[in-house]
Amino acid sequence: MAGKYKVIDEANWKRAMHCAVFRNSVEPAFCVTFELDVTRFRRMVKAKGYSFSMALIYAVAACANKIEEFRYRFVDGKVVLFDRIDTAFTYLNEETELFKVVTVPMQDSMEAYVPLALKTAREQQAYFTGPLGNDVFQFSPFPWVSYTHISHTNAGKKDNATPLFDWGKFFERDGKLLLPFSVQAHHSFVDGLHIGRLADALQRDLNEC
Repeated sequence: MAGKYKVIDEANWKRAMHCAVFRNSVEPAFCVTFELDVTRFRRMVKAKGYSFSMALIYAVAACANKIEEFRYRFVDGKVVLFDRIDTAFTYLNEETELFKVVTVPMQDSMEAYVPLALKTAREQQAYFTGPLGNDVFQFSPFPWVSYTHISHTNAGKKDNATPLFDWGKFFERDGKLLLPFSVQAHHSFVDGLHIGRLADALQRDLNEC
């Protein structure tokens, strides 16, 4: 079931001109990579016996849901704002070494989300269950390389405004455990300012666990 949303009155929307300009770009999405300090967060995750990936997916989705700009989408050509965004992530089938795309509704707590996400991922047999809805954040962990840049495939759909979050292999520096983390977002709705706000808020949440 698709999430609830309201249609934006673009005639009286402060971002209407910016949205129109970027919507017609050849590549309307942009991607930013930065480092996150996950020292305390990983310690908490290990103590609770959580999957690091599932716990981080929840943390990012919870944070991004609080920033309005990450909840805008195009639906039937109109700009809409969703009340809540759920999650979709890649999950590796270790036997076939192929990934499946798993969709899990957002929960009110990490304690509720992590076991539900793991159960759903392990029980899903199909690699793909159909096209993803507009009301998800996409996650694609890349834990094999500590990268400094990442790019994504482009289906050529300019109205695809689903944010995509990635992270690489964490590494140690100056006694801290650091994680390369990437955010791809549609410029019609999200600017560097908003990614900066997400980065700051997410780091605070990871520090406070």
